[in-house]
Amino acid sequence: MSGHSKWHNIQKTKGAADAKRAKVFTKYAREIAIAIREGGADPNSNSKLSATISRAKSDNVPNDNINRILQKYQSGAAAENYEYINYEGYGPAGVAVIVEALTDNRNRTVADVRHYFDKYGGNLGAANCVSWQFDKKGVIIIDGEELNEDEVMMQALDAGASDFSAEDKVFEVYTEPDDFETVKEALKTAGLPILESQVEMVPQNYIKLTSEDDIKNMTKMLEVMEDNDDVQNVWHNWENEE
Repeated sequence: MSGHSKWHNIQKTKGAADAKRAKVFTKYAREIAIAIREGGADPNSNSKLSATISRAKSDNVPNDNINRILQKYQSGAAAENYEYINYEGYGPAGVAVIVEALTDNRNRTVADVRHYFDKYGGNLGAANCVSWQFDKKGVIIIDGEELNEDEVMMQALDAGASDFSAEDKVFEVYTEPDDFETVKEALKTAGLPILESQVEMVPQNYIKLTSEDDIKNMTKMLEVMEDNDDVQNVWHNWENEE
């Protein structure tokens, strides 16, 4: 399987990593709101809320953050009406792009996403226009700086992973979506340093951009999308070699 270019492209600096971490916190805050709206603010009687909190903790969301959210709703605040929506389209030179949003206002979010596509030489497409070019996979990124590649690969495969790749001392473990939590917990229990983990859309093939203008526009488009609070993930098949 091709290397997980999205992670390598975006996670090069501490600033980018910090921004990604803040996005994770926002995502779980909204997921907790969804769970509370559906089943109440008590994790003991709301299994979806309990499971969401467990996932947030496993993704290193601080307990203080979680408790502040729970206290907000337990004190009587109404839970916002968030929902997941995926948008699909094409970036410069036909790069396939999937935008995952978690929003309380569909009209605002689709207007923003359409604007980003239009401004940087792409276009928002119909549902499922590019998703056929991706596979839904669990992806677990491990810091392999001080680890033996063969040993980690065997640990991952024994835990139930479906594929494994290594690049620049970063190990990428792939799973089927249903096996993701089991594999992640096994690797975490083994003490492996997990940098990032989530279920996402992995491109079947990557394409390269040769035009400087296309590269500039694609970079800018991804930046503004990632900066939007409603946008949780942006998946694409651009192979950025910078």
